[in-house]
Amino acid sequence: MALSSTFVSAVLVVALVAPLAPPCHGFSLKDLFVPVIKDQVSDLWRTGDIDLVGHSCTYNVKPDIDGFELYFIGSVTCPGWTTLRGESNTRSKSGVVNAAVKDFIQKALKAGLVTEKKPNRTSYNTTESGKRGWGVLVFFSLVTP
Repeated sequence: MALSSTFVSAVLVVALVAPLAPPCHGFSLKDLFVPVIKDQVSDLWRTGDIDLVGHSCTYNVKPDIDGFELYFIGSVTCPGWTTLRGESNTRSKSGVVNAAVKDFIQKALKAGLVTEKKPNRTSYNTTESGKRGWGVLVFFSLVTP
């Protein structure tokens, strides 16, 4: 069986041109889902600064999985003021920092670092919608030595 010159020429052309062609990239589900998952997962960890009773404090949030449920562990510290640490463990991603702040303030009350003051008639503020209302129901003030 003899090979035709046309077939040999075609194989030779393909062999010479093939290395010059750009590589073919197929569609992968990984390319579609990895960026989305990466953004969602990286958003589970948060660190930031907040002002508590006139002091600069730091909060941290990290995820925790218990069984098949996602929880958030929050902490609040004020390194320039006290060694107290407010902590929280909740399923609420949006409420974990508030729960840690509440725990911190309760510990600061017990330690005598702040005192509780009841609101008076002038203790209201303007809400985001422009309506006047009670801002915070309990106020705290520093205990001065």
